Amino acid sequence: MTDPNLPPERPIDRPEVVHHTTINNPPERSGGGGWIAFLIGGLVVVVAIIAFVVWNNNGGGVPDPSETNVDVDIDVPQPKLPDLPEPKLPDMPAIEPPTVPTPAPAEG
Repeated sequence: MTDPNLPPERPIDRPEVVHHTTINNPPERSGGGGWIAFLIGGLVVVVAIIAFVVWNNNGGGVPDPSETNVDVDIDVPQPKLPDLPEPKLPDMPAIEPPTVPTPAPAEG
């Protein structure tokens, strides 16, 4: 068994200094951001059309009333609940509530 505190033994045929070269080539950009510009441009055009219609609405709105003096008389009859369906329920007999016993004082 080997001691874990000792460095590993080097093979004889391995050189003392090893150089590693890593080359990272990023993938080519395909220019996929064009659709975002097209979408934002379309949204700007739609908002501009809506703003134009809202601020230049010259006759499509509600006309001003010619007279604002309105006299309204509303006469509504008092609501009445309907009668219960037949047969009518009999009156309940008067029952007194039960009495609760009071506790007696503790003897002691």
